[in-house]
Amino acid sequence: MAVSQPEKTPFGKSDGFRRLKLALKRLIGREPRLTTDLRLPLERFGAWRICTGMLSQRGIVYSLGVGEDIGLDLALIELKDMEVHAFDPTPNSVDWLQQQKLPAGFHFHPWGVAKNDGSMFFYPRLLRDGSRSQTMYTLVPDPAAEPDRLEVPVKSITTITENLGHTGIDVFKMDIEGAEYDVLEGLLGSELRPRQLLIEFHHRHTGLDKSQTVAAVNDLREAGYALADISSTGREFTFLLKSELGGVA
Repeated sequence: MAVSQPEKTPFGKSDGFRRLKLALKRLIGREPRLTTDLRLPLERFGAWRICTGMLSQRGIVYSLGVGEDIGLDLALIELKDMEVHAFDPTPNSVDWLQQQKLPAGFHFHPWGVAKNDGSMFFYPRLLRDGSRSQTMYTLVPDPAAEPDRLEVPVKSITTITENLGHTGIDVFKMDIEGAEYDVLEGLLGSELRPRQLLIEFHHRHTGLDKSQTVAAVNDLREAGYALADISSTGREFTFLLKSELGGVA
């Protein structure tokens, strides 16, 4: 009987090739030259890496930016029966989630998260083919996207945690198309310090700059976080709260 072989990852999508591309981009100045502070065994969940030793049973997860992907959220619920609170005010994500069969531990809130309470304009991202995305929005003003911009309600981290009755967060994930810099400023201005921060930085996008990511990383280090991982694409970052490392490090 013939034994089927596992499918090989195409070289162009392999971690090795992506890391080579990232190194070249750093060399020519297109990507920030950042290095990790720790060497810990992290478990991979899609594009993200997490220190599972820092997860607590039925811990709290904040997941900012749903799009059409809740793979990480579902994995954390299955792994540790965690309570996931997902936030995304965009209509496509709201509609998509209504069609999903969600576990009891998944809670959805149709708000954006920002430094302050109020409302903000989101602009649909321009895709490579010239069309406008239905799932990805950015805070960066885009005059060409004015007719399709959305005004959405946003709440600060302090308001959200007070409303939901949370005093601690195990995992705080952000994939919010450039809004992460504003949210981080609000987070670091609050008393909340999640044990793990998973952030996709979008300094590649028009209107943003790699210096913003470098500044954000420095601010997080000063606030007591260690940079534990940078993905092979240079987009997804894992930060761990040093005071919570305990016997993990």
